[in-house]
Amino acid sequence: SIVTGASVSLGLRLAEMLMNAPEHVTVPARSTYDLSHLSDSPPHLLRIVRGDLADYESLLGAVHGVTHIFHCAAASTDWATMEVYRDSNIRGTEMLLATALKERGLQRFVHVSTTDVYGYPVIPCAEAGELQDAGLPYNQTKIQAEQAVWRASREGLPVTVVRPATIYGPRGKAFVTDIAELLRHRQMAHIGGGRATGGFLYVDNAAAAMIAAAQSTVAEGQVYNLSDGTRETWKTYVAALAKGLGCKPPWIDLPYGLAMAIAGTMEAPYRWIKALPGRPMLTRHAVLLLARDQEFPSGKARADFGFASHVSFEEGIARSVTWVKSLKRV
Repeated sequence: SIVTGASVSLGLRLAEMLMNAPEHVTVPARSTYDLSHLSDSPPHLLRIVRGDLADYESLLGAVHGVTHIFHCAAASTDWATMEVYRDSNIRGTEMLLATALKERGLQRFVHVSTTDVYGYPVIPCAEAGELQDAGLPYNQTKIQAEQAVWRASREGLPVTVVRPATIYGPRGKAFVTDIAELLRHRQMAHIGGGRATGGFLYVDNAAAAMIAAAQSTVAEGQVYNLSDGTRETWKTYVAALAKGLGCKPPWIDLPYGLAMAIAGTMEAPYRWIKALPGRPMLTRHAVLLLARDQEFPSGKARADFGFASHVSFEEGIARSVTWVKSLKRV
């Protein structure tokens, strides 16, 4: 199997779980990416191919002879240049698809999309919901990446698309380490009282779902929402992290309209002055994630390939807290 994006949470756990199967895993990665966390992996099961996803020749070599491709790599931050989003989410996906189409022995291409492609609807929808351009780079480029996958499918590539909601767990950045830092500095804010459901999906549950989908004949040509279905709110999630880390819960609570106005104002200088360092403290993307319910139904995945959340919310929080605390000792 090939696993892209193994330098971060989902790709790493997926690669580890595949090797525990045991299965041979190829990891394409840029030379600048730190893969030291894979140093304990069995050397006879792990192959690292240094190169960019835009490097056609290195990808051809990586893809040769594999039966499954798990495409986890993406720019999933809420703030980056449009060029970064295009390179990671569109061009990287298109290049990987081009090489995958040449590998006749490939049994499945599993593409990690996101529920953000629905455009942050007020009511979470099932997989038949329309993809909506919300005017945000991540949402836009992930829609275009999905469209590229479906074009390859029409050319004969066996694909499955998964749309996770909010993935959290060890090595998680946006929803673990970033929130932990905001809590420590008393800068974390709730939007609308934190009442929106987070659509939380523990990283191991996400990786297990992808493996099950790749092995299911029913899942070929299908798309699946993924969340643990806990219906936990952002208020509950952030409070649990805060308690585990010994921090106080957020004291800032902004109404949705005010939060969007503040985010737009904070983003403006960074859009006007391209060389401005840093990033806005609050973005429209973050406001939408925190204010709109993210509990997209995943009943189709449970029915088609037995998706089950074996790691509970409580255990997922505990493991996340343990990992964040370990960073402080380094």
